[in-house]
Amino acid sequence: MPNGRLKTPEDCEDFVRGCLFMGTGGGGSVEWGMGMLRTALHEGLDLEWVDVDDIPDETSTATCYGMGSIAPKGPEIEESIAKMHLEDRFGDDSMAEAVKELGRYLGDPIGCLVAAELGAGNTPAPLVTAARLGVPLVDGDYAGRAIPDEMQGTPFLAGKDSWPFASVDQWGNVAIVTYTVNPHMLERIGKMLAVAAFGTTTLASTVLPGSEMKEILVRGTLSKCLAIGRAMRSATERGEDPIDAAIAVAGGWRLFEGIVTKKDWEDRDGYMFGTLEITGSGSYEGDTLRVWFKNENHVTWLNGQPWVCSPDLVTLAYPLTGEGTTNTLIAEGDEVVAVGMRGLEEQRTPEALDGATGPRYYGFDLAYVPIEQLMEGR
Repeated sequence: MPNGRLKTPEDCEDFVRGCLFMGTGGGGSVEWGMGMLRTALHEGLDLEWVDVDDIPDETSTATCYGMGSIAPKGPEIEESIAKMHLEDRFGDDSMAEAVKELGRYLGDPIGCLVAAELGAGNTPAPLVTAARLGVPLVDGDYAGRAIPDEMQGTPFLAGKDSWPFASVDQWGNVAIVTYTVNPHMLERIGKMLAVAAFGTTTLASTVLPGSEMKEILVRGTLSKCLAIGRAMRSATERGEDPIDAAIAVAGGWRLFEGIVTKKDWEDRDGYMFGTLEITGSGSYEGDTLRVWFKNENHVTWLNGQPWVCSPDLVTLAYPLTGEGTTNTLIAEGDEVVAVGMRGLEEQRTPEALDGATGPRYYGFDLAYVPIEQLMEGR
């Protein structure tokens, strides 16, 4: 039996709104996610997810996701695409093609899909892909948020191999990587395939039997995203604060409010790196918040002092609508509210913090302090 279902355009909007809120600045665009969902609804596909315990232990499962930088394409890239006479062959079907290619390589079709992360594009994508392939998608994901690397996901943290993997880009290029020496190289090879494809590719990876998938799944997160989006819409319709409504469902804290006064960024090695400076307003007037991102938001400083860091979540949302945003689109002059939420316990172990999830992994010599400790007394 389905554990959740999107039946109407409003359902889809609510779902994407919640996914965007949990995406912490990355996770794909609303345009991509809503475009896929609208097309799927128009085609009459069943957009639904199931409880993970409904999946037999022996079922072959995999995850699928977009890989690459969230930076906008500049004119030089568009010119290179034109010079190579590339045409969009697969479009939004590239993810389904990646899943099929992986199954063909293994000689065993994939029988169940898992979302790799939460985000406005990278969560709707496996939902639509599962519907197109006629296989179930489970109610959960492998990160509890959007993440820039393979290493922040629960498969890596649990010692699971994510290879072999299949890569299919929109131009029709197909690659099967049978083995990598470690997950860091898997991430690097995948990102280089995305760079070669002028920004992004889609991957299918992390083949696990249902029994092992159940051990590492972050359960219930798709239903949670839908509930967040619905709560935000209902609050807006009642004239109430949609961000408070989202926090009531997701759990978390209102961290800061202000105006984005500076945005610096670069597109490098398959990622969008950058820093946002936010000047406080209202009760935060006189304060400043700095946010460093690698696709997603990971390290913050309040008035120059280290503050909330990954693996805890920092998402930026617009106060009037509660809508989140991505680091691709956020701009100087935007009025935003910063919201913080707890990361997964699996991402908070000393080994995970130093090797995959904490500020030191991202190159900052900072000690991680859990957000709930930072919020004591607030």
